[in-house]
Amino acid sequence: MERKHEKYEQLIARCKALAPAATAVAHPCDESSLRGVVEAAEIGILQPILVGPRGKIEAVAAQFGLDISRFELVDAPHSQASAEMAVQLVREGKAALLMKGSLHTDELMAAVVRSATGLRTARRISHAFIMDVPSLDRAIIITDAAINIIPTLKDKVHIVQNAIDLAHALGFAEPKVAILSAMETVNPDIPSTVEAAALCKMADRKQITGGILDGPLALDNAINLKAAQIKKIDSPVAGVADILVAPDLESGNMLAKSLTFLAGADAAGIVLGARVPIILTSRADSVMTRLASCAVAALVAEANRVNSSQVGV
Repeated sequence: MERKHEKYEQLIARCKALAPAATAVAHPCDESSLRGVVEAAEIGILQPILVGPRGKIEAVAAQFGLDISRFELVDAPHSQASAEMAVQLVREGKAALLMKGSLHTDELMAAVVRSATGLRTARRISHAFIMDVPSLDRAIIITDAAINIIPTLKDKVHIVQNAIDLAHALGFAEPKVAILSAMETVNPDIPSTVEAAALCKMADRKQITGGILDGPLALDNAINLKAAQIKKIDSPVAGVADILVAPDLESGNMLAKSLTFLAGADAAGIVLGARVPIILTSRADSVMTRLASCAVAALVAEANRVNSSQVGV
């Protein structure tokens, strides 16, 4: 069996060829968030800019023996101000990544989506888990399990495209995308099956590009080739999907957490569709998961930089 964490280790290793990414870290005021930043900096993934109450950050660093002397520290009085200042650093081009510290996700995202001063683009903002499942031979992407509660068909176009672009940054040349539902046939009584079929046709018409889509697919025949063969599903995606697109936040969240707590998977998380990748970590995350989230964001930022320079040429 493949070693646990090997997929994440490969992502982290790829970052060692890159220059550390300047990262605005909003309110890293507890051990978990500050330690994650220090560890990512030590192995060369990030060049952190710590944004928050100077006294509190320095006190946490001293209490837990964390060396932050090499990092720029921007003083901000409280969590909301920290989020706003971190977003401003990105807008000013001083940071290529944004990272959540110990503030609530809602506080950070409120600053990100603010119309006049935030980081919104023409894309819908969405979340993706990059799952390292020990029993699978590849990392899989699950989206959206954290931001879009009941996404519309229009929202799902952006969610799928964001995930495909993420997969490209991670090295998938043409990722296979399974649009999930409870079954693999179109049933007008189950809206997610109809939307899945529409998304696939939109991909045929190049309204979604860069991946191979199929759906609706049930979870078993999306990730298990034998299940797909038993049901006689003729598809380049069935059984070998790289990206799993959930019908809604509830099902996506339960799928990701089921893999984590029942199958021993790790779940690195990233927010896509903003001007820069946004690293969301949890206090419950392992060291490896925190580092993998940083590595994924750094690879996405590098892909965005390369694509922008090619467009400029």
